[in-house]
Amino acid sequence: MTAANRLDRPLAERLQGVGAGWQAVVDAWRATEAGRRLVAHVDARVAAGAVVYPSHPLRMLELTPLDAVRVVIVGQDPYHGPGQAQGLAFSVPAGVRIPPSLRNIFKERQRDLGLPPPAAGDLTAWARRGVLLTNTSLTVEEGQAASHAGRGWEALTRAILHRVAEHPRPKVFMLWGAHAQAFAEPIAAVHPQHLLLCANHPSPLSATRGPVPFIGCGHFGRADAFLSSNQTSVQMDWTLG
Repeated sequence: MTAANRLDRPLAERLQGVGAGWQAVVDAWRATEAGRRLVAHVDARVAAGAVVYPSHPLRMLELTPLDAVRVVIVGQDPYHGPGQAQGLAFSVPAGVRIPPSLRNIFKERQRDLGLPPPAAGDLTAWARRGVLLTNTSLTVEEGQAASHAGRGWEALTRAILHRVAEHPRPKVFMLWGAHAQAFAEPIAAVHPQHLLLCANHPSPLSATRGPVPFIGCGHFGRADAFLSSNQTSVQMDWTLG
């Protein structure tokens, strides 16, 4: 059976229609050598028979307009199993088993905010409320983690984060793990209106370890307090389902 979330058309088609605020960023990257190489590589792999996920690599931009961003969460790589990746960091569609890192995210949300774990791992509702859920590499081949890392997506991710940081409204950057911190911290640090929250990655390998365990980090509540104190919006709605 063909996985419904596989990329099944030329990548350039999926780079259009991401909405005002984002399209100029995507188009500028697309015109660079890194952008051209990445598109050519992904299309060549699909033509060669590789199964590439997800079907909509920029879905996070389609769901979260630039003007709506309140919180940024940076992941690393899309899930590489059939039916998992859906263009939102850490998120999986309803009906798909919740991955371990996402289970730990829900565990910390419950500890911090008292919200019970949801039955499904679909974070689309967060994206629609202003949580930008972006990975640093936006496509992956089936069964091959990080197979498209270092191919050019990272330049687009940096440009997206830079554009978010330039926007004047105070925002929260949740940086989980050294990889995410390396991408976002140099950009956001030059814009003091934003709050940077750093902790270990929610993976079971690091969620309870030092130097800053993810479990117990309190990022959800701290984000709410910061956004409320800066009068940017009402508290974030972290409920699901």
